Amino acid sequence: MLSFTKMHSLGNDFVMLDGVRRALVLDSQLITRIADRHTGIGCDQVIVAQPASGGADFFMRIYNADGSESGQCGNGGRCFGRFLIEQGLTDQRQITVQTITTEMALQVADDWQVTANMGEPVFNPAAIPFRAAQQAAEYTLAADGESVRIAAVSMGNPHAVLQVDDVDHAPVERLGPLLECHGDFPQRANIGFAQVLGRDTIRLRVWERGVGETRACGSGACAAAAVCRQQGLVDDNVSVTLPGGSVKITWPGYGDLAMTGPAITVFTGQLPEDAL
Repeated sequence: MLSFTKMHSLGNDFVMLDGVRRALVLDSQLITRIADRHTGIGCDQVIVAQPASGGADFFMRIYNADGSESGQCGNGGRCFGRFLIEQGLTDQRQITVQTITTEMALQVADDWQVTANMGEPVFNPAAIPFRAAQQAAEYTLAADGESVRIAAVSMGNPHAVLQVDDVDHAPVERLGPLLECHGDFPQRANIGFAQVLGRDTIRLRVWERGVGETRACGSGACAAAAVCRQQGLVDDNVSVTLPGGSVKITWPGYGDLAMTGPAITVFTGQLPEDAL
């Protein structure tokens, strides 16, 4: 039997697994079966807690619903903090977490609001990675017979951010998959459609790499806030509202970016071996 915890933040949902007490062997086919909403548990990402190397407290391995591996997940990271405490893996409220691409510090409040230090946004194209001759505030990509203006940034995973006038009518389903797999993003990308409502408010929809549109994307919210702050459209503190709810982002335009939002445990269960 495989024990699991189902969690979500703003409707961005996860299956959490304990790979600390028991070493888990997971391949892409098993991940897709777990993530399947009809025949599995159902989730946007599968997240596995593992022992860390170096100075971090834990390693967070992140799998997308299609079985591919991701280097960052802001909402998942905040849920990860609550999962570690509820599972008795730590009694600390300040936790350092390592992923395959980055490291983040979590601070878990008593009401399960979790602040994640997401590190510094990276705009250098080579580090995103994004193919461009030189760094710029915006780039033009060809998609579906039109020229699309994007900003590119990494929050430990690659993001494109598009400015839109009305996020409710943004071409998420049309442009999302095309830009996700655009040749200038060699590792694919998460695609955010951002509508700036004021100096402290952004509305956002995100087409997530390997998943599709989700109700919320934490690293996508961070990417949108960082891009809008860099372009002078918002202030240091901004609320990013996604279909599933809002997170608070703090970034003064340099150094590390912080995101605060809820982490919710939905239920726990066990998968029998014949379901794996």
